[in-house]
Amino acid sequence: MRHDEYLRHDATALAALVRAGEVSATELLDLALAQAQAVQPRINALVRVMEGQARAQIEAGLRGPLAGVPFLLKDGLQNYAGVPTGHGSRALQRWVPAQHAATTRRFLAAGLVVFGKTNLPEFGLKGVSDSAFHGPVSNPWDLARNAGGSSGGAAAAVAAGVLPMAAGSDGGGSLRIPAAYCGLFTLKPSRGRISEAPGYGEVWSGACTHGVLSRSVRDTALALDVLCGSEPGDPFVGGAPAQGFTAALVQPPARLRIGYATASPIGTPVGADARAAVEQAAQRLRALGHEVEAAAPEIDGQALARAYLTMYLGQTAVDVDAARSLGAGSREFELLTRALAVLGHGISAATMCRELLRWNDFARALGAFHQRFDLFLTPTTAGTAPHHGQGDPPPALALALELLVSSGVLRLLARTRLVARVVEAMGRDNLAPVPFTQLANLTGTPAMSVPLGSAADGLPMGVQFIARMGQEATLLRLAAQLEQAAPWFDRLPALALGAPPPLTAHAAMMAAQVAPT
Repeated sequence: MRHDEYLRHDATALAALVRAGEVSATELLDLALAQAQAVQPRINALVRVMEGQARAQIEAGLRGPLAGVPFLLKDGLQNYAGVPTGHGSRALQRWVPAQHAATTRRFLAAGLVVFGKTNLPEFGLKGVSDSAFHGPVSNPWDLARNAGGSSGGAAAAVAAGVLPMAAGSDGGGSLRIPAAYCGLFTLKPSRGRISEAPGYGEVWSGACTHGVLSRSVRDTALALDVLCGSEPGDPFVGGAPAQGFTAALVQPPARLRIGYATASPIGTPVGADARAAVEQAAQRLRALGHEVEAAAPEIDGQALARAYLTMYLGQTAVDVDAARSLGAGSREFELLTRALAVLGHGISAATMCRELLRWNDFARALGAFHQRFDLFLTPTTAGTAPHHGQGDPPPALALALELLVSSGVLRLLARTRLVARVVEAMGRDNLAPVPFTQLANLTGTPAMSVPLGSAADGLPMGVQFIARMGQEATLLRLAAQLEQAAPWFDRLPALALGAPPPLTAHAAMMAAQVAPT
């Protein structure tokens, strides 16, 4: 099989070819490794190559619905026994899990051939993948731009033609944001669908879950069938549905009532291209027979941002403490992570409990909206993929922050009203590019990003749909209908097609050296 033929097949089709004996798992792995080697210096998507494990897996024999398909794990939460899980941080490169995560076990049981792990920001904390240790992930559509985060390495690898789908996770938009920036499809499942065993009961207070970034709806449906299911001791037991998600695609969607909005819930600017993508999606939905009107749930976006960021700061403090208990030194963390951890330690237990309780208010308000509408449609992001370094603090501000953190002054200030002021500023500035995705995480509802839009400069745009709790099948049926009406599978950047753009000086400087395992 040639690489151009490889690109014409999704994971479902490749698995069928392997079962029919028309191509071997080894041949597919060789194709994936060759493309990874070709594009890695430009996109920096991988942090670890696991060729030895992949070939041993093939040699041991493959079974399952996706047997023989090359696959990548995200280098955070998705532990692979005996291989470091670095979480994008210098501080955790020495930590080696003794057992697979439940997600990894399920991927392997499905026959997916895991040959590496993908890049992400430190602890998955950003909507861009810019790890100081591994370097930033470049967007295959424009190497001067970031692929998004936190599942940026996975998105870049799929968009660059390395493989048809890759694993990611989503605690505030970390599947949907890079999918939108890289022209891919993804779905964040409902809370409780996928287990965090054995290391966790819930991640980010239940806001985080797992999924895949893919080029086809049926691949995502099959991956969810593989992933879903509870483990003993799980706090949520949504588990697998009675009817599988792949089987659900056989039925077309019913006539849906869809409310849509394009304004940022926190009052920040939304680009014309993002607004246009939603308006065009609304027109297409009407043409398909759905009822679409402007409407939004009655939720205070600023309050939601505050509740999300309070959890985010507290979680950062916990993650840094956990890494330090494993032997990490304080200077091994990035400056921003250290600062966030200090602020997280300044949050009182009462404040944390109060903000977590507000998640129920948002869920009730969204539930009321879903009494009138089956789905809520928004932009996935407020604009196209950001340029590398966009939003980074100026050097003088970074120096001042370093002095505040290292001197302990920030720790003292964190006991004052500073944390509340920082949370308000973060809601306004840090969430401004991605203000639409956190709602589904806090409410636990399923949400998908569909690559329906394109900006004036040709860069991908995504639109987001949020459904009622447990209604992934509704989302997937609609996505399949949209996929048929406005196909995106063959829309790939030149890099994937073997005609790569020039390697920029920035990309050449920042491309990471991948460490084989």
